[in-house]
Amino acid sequence: MERCGWVSDDPLYLSYHDTEWGVPEYDSRALWEKLILDGFQAGLSWITILRKRENFRTAFHGFDPHVIATWGEDEVTRLLADPGIIRHRGKIAATIGNARAWAEIEANEGFDRYLWDHVGGQPIQNRWRSLAEVPAQTDISVKLSKDLQKRGFKFCGPTITYAFMQAVGMVNDHLVTCPCHAPVAQAAHDTRFGATARE
Repeated sequence: MERCGWVSDDPLYLSYHDTEWGVPEYDSRALWEKLILDGFQAGLSWITILRKRENFRTAFHGFDPHVIATWGEDEVTRLLADPGIIRHRGKIAATIGNARAWAEIEANEGFDRYLWDHVGGQPIQNRWRSLAEVPAQTDISVKLSKDLQKRGFKFCGPTITYAFMQAVGMVNDHLVTCPCHAPVAQAAHDTRFGATARE
């Protein structure tokens, strides 16, 4: 069996593919962090983000949306001068706005519940045999993207949103020929949102 074809032989990328990508995530803050990083990836490769992820976490105070929601122009200026991250004013400003949008959803219904409700509380188990079969977006990612934008989020188009859904295990898009497909499917069975966060 061979890993999914999109992963390179870079040790950082291999570790990400083997231990993180597709594993169901149910923590509201961690989900928000991944959505933000997927937004920063727009126009770039994911390995670029992985190599800068720890710098991002330092610069953005551990991706604590409660803290980031209070930021203003001074923090934008500070981050634009930080060579350890992607210095894009629009994406940095969007992160602050997205933190405020997250806080509202979190207070009203829980960001984790809000996201997982879009897939009925448990991961969609796909059985793709080749990368050519894997979609760039789906009806669900389009719907989620539109609703996130309606609630104030930016840099969350349907393609970014689907990449996010893949990464946090809302869908299992490991190819069936990948050794990670079955363990990820089992992890989804063992830790369904409905069997953990809602009980």
